[in-house]
Amino acid sequence: MQSPLPVRDGVNATRLRLPAEGPWETALDYMLHRWGHIDPEGILQRFDDGEIVGADGSPLHRGTPLEEHTFIWYYRTLPAEERLPVELSVLHRDEHLVVVDKPHFLPTTPGGAYIQESALVRLRNALELPDLVPMHRLDRMTAGILLFAVNPETRGKYQVLFERRAVQKEYECVSRLPGSDDGERALARFGWPVTVHNRMVKSRDYLLAEVVDGEPNAETRIELVRTAADAAGGVRALFRLEPHTGKTHQLRVHMAGLGAGIMHDPFYPVLLDKAPDDYGRPLQLLARAIRFRDPFTREEIEFRSGLTLQEAPPAA
Repeated sequence: MQSPLPVRDGVNATRLRLPAEGPWETALDYMLHRWGHIDPEGILQRFDDGEIVGADGSPLHRGTPLEEHTFIWYYRTLPAEERLPVELSVLHRDEHLVVVDKPHFLPTTPGGAYIQESALVRLRNALELPDLVPMHRLDRMTAGILLFAVNPETRGKYQVLFERRAVQKEYECVSRLPGSDDGERALARFGWPVTVHNRMVKSRDYLLAEVVDGEPNAETRIELVRTAADAAGGVRALFRLEPHTGKTHQLRVHMAGLGAGIMHDPFYPVLLDKAPDDYGRPLQLLARAIRFRDPFTREEIEFRSGLTLQEAPPAA
């Protein structure tokens, strides 16, 4: 459903569905019921300023009956945010796409405590592209290649590629196995490359995904690139990952299932207590490349990240 309000400060207006019935006579009554304990004066001011509108863009007033609208739109009051000490790099920009290297710790889209401090809002504001939308997503803790559509008239052509799995993605990750001899033996028991396929679902704990019995719905090809002993006596291994599906936390779960959990992962294989972000220890997972046939030029296109994983074993 198209919002009648334009993007403001890089952020979309919020849509609210009004109940069909209840003890509230007006839309104002209902909004005060929901959020009056937080900012009653702000809600009243929005109605008076015409900043709460119906689907046709017509402003609501304090006496607008509840049943007059099913959906209304309004701008949220954005909390003050401290700028994250990470930066986006724009790798490519044309009339259809913006391609960036997303750093670790920056979310793809607004949510929770991160609104202005998201890749989408930063780019909309910096590039003055209010219609920009992400073609896919990366976890906040994952860095690398991220595509955004510029033009609402052409974005569907690219969305279809993702829906049909006509986009090939390549990731890299670093895992550490303790004890150099044991670590090498643990890696040697696999005939690389390996393909992991299983069934993944979101667990009851909303933070996590888990493997369950049933028809596989998640598949990743994993290739061992190189290893090296580290100063602490363990083995660090660099892997190349090619996901054939896109389940939540798929790569992190699949690596942990092999006994090679990704370095600095606070979720897998063990959920750690929530702690402030440690910018010196980012999750060692990088979206290295993305490839597809451009729907307009029909040429094969590849975008590759210029970022590196700080824990990766050195190349020979």
